Amino acid sequence: MIRFDAVTKRYPDGTEAVDRLSLEIPDRSITVLVGPSGCGKTTTLRMINRMIEPSSGTILLDGRDIQQQPVNALRRSMGYVIQNAGLFQHRTIVDNIATVPRLLGWDRQRSRTRAMELMERVGLDPSMAKRYPYQLSGGQQQRVGVARALAADPPVLLMDEPFSAVDPVVRKGLQEELLRIQAELGKTIVFVTHDIDEAIRIGDMIAVLRTGGRLAQFAPPDQLLAAPADAFVEDFLGADRGIRRLSFFTSAGLEINPEPVVAADSTADQVTARATPGIPYVMVTDTEGRPLGWADPVERAAGDETLVPYGRPFAPGRDSLRAALDSAVLSPTGWAVAVDKEGRVMGVASQETIADAIRRAHAEHEQGGHKQSADAAAHEDEQSAGVTG
Repeated sequence: MIRFDAVTKRYPDGTEAVDRLSLEIPDRSITVLVGPSGCGKTTTLRMINRMIEPSSGTILLDGRDIQQQPVNALRRSMGYVIQNAGLFQHRTIVDNIATVPRLLGWDRQRSRTRAMELMERVGLDPSMAKRYPYQLSGGQQQRVGVARALAADPPVLLMDEPFSAVDPVVRKGLQEELLRIQAELGKTIVFVTHDIDEAIRIGDMIAVLRTGGRLAQFAPPDQLLAAPADAFVEDFLGADRGIRRLSFFTSAGLEINPEPVVAADSTADQVTARATPGIPYVMVTDTEGRPLGWADPVERAAGDETLVPYGRPFAPGRDSLRAALDSAVLSPTGWAVAVDKEGRVMGVASQETIADAIRRAHAEHEQGGHKQSADAAAHEDEQSAGVTG
């Protein structure tokens, strides 16, 4: 939907914010622009809606040069979300959300009906409709900003570090909300952030920019983590990119041991029967099967009810191998606790078992990559043969 062809932004003092950027942003996906300060990511974003005009090159929207489109019509066809939401402080929440529909000529009732629908979609209570921005928390204001950007149902959504001013817990909730909304609406989203973890979490494609506005690498997040283009990208991703990459490997099929699990009301004989060679603990659950903590089986059978914290459980199949490894590392015993979707204990997994699963996942990924390369080569050969014939 959006294509940059050799786009440069040069200021009168000679500073080049963006240098010959060529980039094709896929339709109905989230493309994240990330990089250090001064790399031109916000400039790139603002050139899409002509808040900043390029010095040279072409930006195409659905194949049409944006320079040939009326600037006001172009901007109203795109949603725009910025840091701190940028709300009108003298307007109520419902009127803030209805801003663009009103500018487009919608009547007051239709605009407000649309605004109320969007409040529900972004997770805002309808009772907030008549409040003013200063009466909302930072996270709530950002939700209003997203709702306002979606009000006229634009195909393109531009987001300039929209979640950077809120705390990590609220930011995670907003990221999840954005992914949920995107799954429902399928917009073309261009998202600017300086946080590589945020980029990896939400991006379908990630463009890493160097200082001076030059493209260093453009790839899906798992490919970016697996094969950085150069030392700059590798350094920007950080030393723990291998751990981050585990987020793209499923924990489905991970070997789970159900044996060392006992209910809190188990008898001494039942606890002893559940003691498992090689596992110095049993996982104690409540009567509904939810985890309570680890216990020494001998001491538990003798009547000692002391429990060791179990850390954070993971859900096989739904969570990644990164979550499983994190669960094992956080557990004082070194064993990860696996739970079903209701939070009931399914069993436990050792760090060694998880390590084996990681090795298998890497091997399968490599085999898949080789197969894709072979298929692509075969396809090229077929095309060449067809042309020759």
